[in-house]
Amino acid sequence: MKKLLFIFTSCLALLPQLLFAQDEGGGLDKTINDAFTPVTKFVESIIFYSIPVGGQDLPLVLIWLVVGAIFFTLYMKFINIRGFKLAIDVVRGKYTNPNDKGEVSHFQALTAALSGTVGLGNIAGVAIAISLGGPGATFWMILAGLLGMSTKLVECTLGVKYRQIDSNGKVYGGPMYYLSEGLKEKGMGGLGKGLAAFFAVMCVGGSFGGGNMFQVNQAFKQFSGTFGILEGQGWLFGVIMAVLVAVVIIGGIKSIAKVTERIVPFMVGIYVAAALVILGANITELPTAIGKIFAGAFSPDAMYGGLIGVLIQGFKRAAFSNEAGVGSASIAHAAVKTNNPASEGLVALLEPFIDTVVVCTMTALVIIITNSYDASASDGVALTSKAFSSVINWFPYILAIAVILFAFSTMITWSYYGLQSWTYLFGRSTMADLIYKVLFCLVVIVGSAASLGAVVGFSDAMIFAMCFPNILGLYIMRNVVKEEIEGYTSKIKSGEIKRYD
Repeated sequence: MKKLLFIFTSCLALLPQLLFAQDEGGGLDKTINDAFTPVTKFVESIIFYSIPVGGQDLPLVLIWLVVGAIFFTLYMKFINIRGFKLAIDVVRGKYTNPNDKGEVSHFQALTAALSGTVGLGNIAGVAIAISLGGPGATFWMILAGLLGMSTKLVECTLGVKYRQIDSNGKVYGGPMYYLSEGLKEKGMGGLGKGLAAFFAVMCVGGSFGGGNMFQVNQAFKQFSGTFGILEGQGWLFGVIMAVLVAVVIIGGIKSIAKVTERIVPFMVGIYVAAALVILGANITELPTAIGKIFAGAFSPDAMYGGLIGVLIQGFKRAAFSNEAGVGSASIAHAAVKTNNPASEGLVALLEPFIDTVVVCTMTALVIIITNSYDASASDGVALTSKAFSSVINWFPYILAIAVILFAFSTMITWSYYGLQSWTYLFGRSTMADLIYKVLFCLVVIVGSAASLGAVVGFSDAMIFAMCFPNILGLYIMRNVVKEEIEGYTSKIKSGEIKRYD
């Protein structure tokens, strides 16, 4: 703790010089953006490579994610529907032995993973998707969310099965471990190690950018724009957020889980409640809105790109929101207290349902019912704020607080994802942990004070690059997951696994 604070405060003293340093080209923002722009364009051209389909550009990464979700839904015999009730029971602790190995409860693991996905994508991303694809994009978004439930089950089951627990009870898990160890069991150890290392590098980079800088940057913009304070003082906002993040992440996954189990239900509850108020005030328009969703989803003359364009926008928003197939969530779920990997896989399938089917759909219905979408708009947060404030005039203040909470919870969860990947690459030592946590906290400050558009674009590409090695591994180990699920459910039916009421 003392070492972390010393290093953090020492580096903090240098930040003002960097943040306020100006040169003829425009200061730190331009220097960093100029350095990253060519790299970002190159990486994005590979990760988000698109092919023309029906006059629209279809990213191959989206095909990879959606095809994987469809495959696992069929292979697991619609476990996303069959296992839903059991998943609820497991989250409630109905089949959980409190003496099982692990660090956090099923509910804590779920909220920790949800905090990494429920966020700005649900607020801003949905608005932009509907503006570009029309109301029909909502249908495809919901469908993709339902399919993504199966992918989450597969990756999180493997996350628990191949996790490692040290002598102090600390858990290490995620794609780094099931790719390396699981493929080794299949006689593909070399491939497994390569895929695991690639995933870990991408995850570390993604944690600094999309899981940190982007979050705090957008939170500051919303805060200063709504409350009219700290304008031009992003670094100060960043310092406050960095201190709060540091206080939480020093305690590891147990500390993170304790925070997320309180923040996530609260922020999702407030957001959904506000959406229900809007829908209640416009209840007579709800049938019309639902009609627009179905009509726009299947109409060849659908607005802004036709049927293919609407489908792409819906699938893209779902995939980019719940991150099913990316593999990040399995890192959080690996820490759960259980001796049955399949139990946590079932819990994980609830994530896309809550994130996409519930929260994203609520946002979509509010935007459609208030007719607040505009094809020329690019600021999704502003569109959502406009939609909500049409009924609740003080909602922008609630939204600003929600954005900050969403951003904060996303940052602390992604710090754990990044740290797990960092220690996989550089070893499990106190110093390795310390270096990563200090860097992460410093990046919070830089992210809030600078635009860093190219850096965030680069890190977003890194996050979605994680899905390539992850889903490949899931295909290879699909039978392992199926055996775990079938074995777990049969033990429940036979009474071998006791029910705790």
